[in-house]
Amino acid sequence: MPDPQELRDLDLQIFSARWCSDCRRLDRWLEAQGLAFPVVDLEAQPEAAQRLEQETGKRAIPFVLVKGRRWVPGYHKDLPTRFDPDRFVLEVLAAAD
Repeated sequence: MPDPQELRDLDLQIFSARWCSDCRRLDRWLEAQGLAFPVVDLEAQPEAAQRLEQETGKRAIPFVLVKGRRWVPGYHKDLPTRFDPDRFVLEVLAAAD
């Protein structure tokens, strides 16, 4: 089982919006882990939404930008719960390598 605290010192940015339920789920999980990262509000920064779509080919959110260069989705659409914390941690750590 991966330790969410391994994310603590990584350079991460969370691309999200207040109206997004998946974004709120990720925010709650990060908060429960005691983790805080800069949030890019796509409603307030439409250029960030353009960047996300251009670089990932996706419009869905949340997405996490790892070290300013690799994208990881903050949701798992293939799961009924839409989020697996262990899988998320592993995906972020893999992107950070």
